[in-house]
Amino acid sequence: MASTFRAFDHRKYVPVEPVPLTQRQWPTRTLTHAPIWTSVDLRDGNQALLEPMSVEQKKRLWALLVKVGLKEIEVGFPAASQHDYDFVRWLIEQDQIPEDVHIQVLVQAREHLIERTFAALEGVKRAIVHVYNSTSTVQRERVFEQDREGIIAIAEQGARWVQEYAARYPDTQWTFQYSPESFTSTELDFSVAICEAVMAVWQPTPDKPCILNLPATVEVGPVNHFADQIEYFITHLKNRDSAIISLHTHNDRGGAAAAAELGLLAGADRVEGTLLGNGERTGNMDIVTLAMNLYSQGIDPQLDLSNPDEIVQVCTECTGLPVHPRHPWIGELVYTAFSGSHQDAIRKCLQKQRDDEAWQVAYLPIDPKDLGRDYQAVIRVNSQSGKGGMAFLLERDFGISLPRWMTLELAPHVQKASEQVSGELSSQAIRDILLETFMCAAPVTLKGYRLDRDDAECLSVTLRHGQESVTLQGQGNGAISAFMDAWQQYTGQRVNVVDYGEHALGEGSDAVAIAFVQLNVDGTRISGMAEDGDTVSASLKALLSALNRAGAGQTLTGAVTKEMLQA
Repeated sequence: MASTFRAFDHRKYVPVEPVPLTQRQWPTRTLTHAPIWTSVDLRDGNQALLEPMSVEQKKRLWALLVKVGLKEIEVGFPAASQHDYDFVRWLIEQDQIPEDVHIQVLVQAREHLIERTFAALEGVKRAIVHVYNSTSTVQRERVFEQDREGIIAIAEQGARWVQEYAARYPDTQWTFQYSPESFTSTELDFSVAICEAVMAVWQPTPDKPCILNLPATVEVGPVNHFADQIEYFITHLKNRDSAIISLHTHNDRGGAAAAAELGLLAGADRVEGTLLGNGERTGNMDIVTLAMNLYSQGIDPQLDLSNPDEIVQVCTECTGLPVHPRHPWIGELVYTAFSGSHQDAIRKCLQKQRDDEAWQVAYLPIDPKDLGRDYQAVIRVNSQSGKGGMAFLLERDFGISLPRWMTLELAPHVQKASEQVSGELSSQAIRDILLETFMCAAPVTLKGYRLDRDDAECLSVTLRHGQESVTLQGQGNGAISAFMDAWQQYTGQRVNVVDYGEHALGEGSDAVAIAFVQLNVDGTRISGMAEDGDTVSASLKALLSALNRAGAGQTLTGAVTKEMLQA
């Protein structure tokens, strides 16, 4: 059927061709260890910024990359930018490169650029020189106007220049890396052929391998297609054991992290990316996302991501790019549940989760504490939330464990308040609503009581109503039943206790008691609550709160008037 929008015509695009793999292996494999990580924040990430980083910003981001634990860091394109050149010289001259860290630099396969690149690296102890040229069909035919042989000749010459200039600096431990740029848009047999031609120049060995970096310079197909491309390349490459297979995925289709993960299943050893996915167009592969993907499967990512707030802060301040609150794993709202059913499930799972068992909490694939987050952000309440969320916040922040019936009665009040503010309610706001609704201390208040325990509980309770005081007496099997007996004798009102609960707020001898009661007052259920340092006082005040909400003042006034008339 023709497209509804004439300018939106899918027929001008051609799908990727299937990779000729009849017995692909990657779908049945399982990852068991982390790859070699390589950060390109300071080069690929930097070139994608509207305003590239200053040397000082690069220094700060460099410190973060080292702190996180990255051992290979692409630090720039020193032949293309004075800023990059100066930064590389600062790293070397100020001895800023740890012994276990390799810096990497990028350069095109052009002699004058290669010469300046090695000049920038003079004195470095170890470095990766990353040379590349474009190989895709469209680049060959429309940009360089070269056939396959001409493009291979460019790669071979670049490889020779890299080898020759490296020989001028014998005190440095060199690693050579080659990228057939736009690998995903290059015929697979040609990708293999050009990489083998480069290897023939460098003569790598299993003890001293080169790096073959296979970039999805533009993501042009599904992630499974990329995995097929990687498996095809690896299974058709001669001297596979003399090459480290590296991936450099982009996010044009939103699949950079997934493509890298599947590419590792297909046999790759190494991945290049940026900490939070910054890069050309829609960005590079997000190292934090892929590392946390592995971590959530019980694989040590070999990176320290325990302080995501620092990562976000440094990356944001150095790049000027914000981090989305729903960014995978470390976004501000990632471990926040507004949905009522989600909140209830999280609360129940957290209550049952033991320290000595595997993590099993609904809606939380990892423990937020592993990323330096606490549970304060896990459950938050807005107009979409339910009863479980507010109950969780009250218990977590104030130690108030609401009975189920009190939670059900509170919910509509919280819902109404959240709709009025058109946003999130804090735990303090929810507590205020709870107290304002159910802690009704007027007009009838407790002045004092005396409880005698013989065969039954004998209660003498003095109530104040305005300027008047009245003393009631009753009996029962506890203070609550004795009070209800006294109230009914005095007022004649039909009141029954439907449910009751109490617990301590805190621990120790000075802990305050909180009591909850639900009454049936003349056929209507109504609840009340109270706090007091004395457990019996808390119970009696909770009863009065409920009765006050039911119009206890009028009831008591009517009882007094009736008594006076009878007298």
